[in-house]
Amino acid sequence: MIEIILLEWLEFAVRWVHIITAIAWIGSSFYFIALDLGLKKNSNLPYGVTGEEWQVHGGGFYNIQKYSIAPPNLPQDLIWFKWESYSTWLSGFFLLAIVYYGGADLYLIDTEIADINNFQAIFISLGSILFGWIIYNTACKSPLGNNSNLLLLLLFFFLLFLSWFYTSIFSGRAAFLHLGAITATLMTANVFFIIIPNQKIVVSDLKAGRKPDPKFGIIAKQRSTHNNYLTLPVIFFMLSSHYPLAFASELNWAIAPLVFLLGVSIRHYFNTYHATKKKLYWTWIITFIIFAVIIGLSSYKKNSLSLSENVIDLERIYNLEITDLNNEVHDIISARCTMCHAREPLWDGFLHPPKGFVVENKEDIKRYARQVYVQSAVSKAMPPNNISYMEDIERFTIQYWYENTQIK
Repeated sequence: MIEIILLEWLEFAVRWVHIITAIAWIGSSFYFIALDLGLKKNSNLPYGVTGEEWQVHGGGFYNIQKYSIAPPNLPQDLIWFKWESYSTWLSGFFLLAIVYYGGADLYLIDTEIADINNFQAIFISLGSILFGWIIYNTACKSPLGNNSNLLLLLLFFFLLFLSWFYTSIFSGRAAFLHLGAITATLMTANVFFIIIPNQKIVVSDLKAGRKPDPKFGIIAKQRSTHNNYLTLPVIFFMLSSHYPLAFASELNWAIAPLVFLLGVSIRHYFNTYHATKKKLYWTWIITFIIFAVIIGLSSYKKNSLSLSENVIDLERIYNLEITDLNNEVHDIISARCTMCHAREPLWDGFLHPPKGFVVENKEDIKRYARQVYVQSAVSKAMPPNNISYMEDIERFTIQYWYENTQIK
């Protein structure tokens, strides 16, 4: 009992830290991108300063200047922005280990997608994250790195491949989580292996009285720009586990790459505005079109029932009276869901029903009808890993029940 309670609070604490550090990292990232794009030039700037910006916040005025490479004299107090990124990644990886590695049977593996064991799944998870960074970093350092647009296009197709790969190996929930994890890894590795080391080289040159090479700043700026465009998709994937229409739909592999395009279109609007004050409203039109396509893809559902094989079952469901249909759904949910979603769960490790979701009786089922419909009929998010073996005909029964008795 005490072990379960401590584990629950440990997960909560790590998740809390992860969100706090992510807010700090994303906030500083967005701020510096906006600052950099909004810098103005004038003839009164000191030598080596490429632009400045006046800002007002909290009742005070701030004058910020940027040197193209570095100031002639290194300031004694130099603030480094790196621990926000490191702390976000470390807490996120710890959370991945607690929830998905520790609960691999329930959250990481879906034997209906790939019949792998826990060790294989964890090995694939760790290996793919490392592989993703190696491929991305190699591409950035290759001649392709000199063409930012081509590099971003290549990155998109690489993420498209990863989307297909993860949805072919893991549960939909875990697949989307890993797309977020590998993207966040690219971003933090950019900071750890490229941006900060390049800045340290410049600092070392200044201390030694050498003139810093501007290429280090150019490379760091490119990686920082990549991070800026990847930020919004990472947030989406962090939140996706709460929305089964995203991760558990049949076309989830196609939805994920479109999320990256959403991030690009939204950031392009704000980046252009910060740089030129131009409002590219067409980017929002593209954003809404992409989002509409995502909604359409999420609602696609291939009929998994063979009419020739299930005609008797289908006819029986179609001919049920409302009362009998309610009883049928109650029996299905009692058999497949209530071991976890009861007021006193029977599933090992659960002291309380997940997310407070209880479907013990007909009143409970009626209260949570929409959630039951979305989680187990429109999508196959529940039961996780189909741990209680809900059959297709049972999912169809829930769908038919909701669409014909619960929709007003």
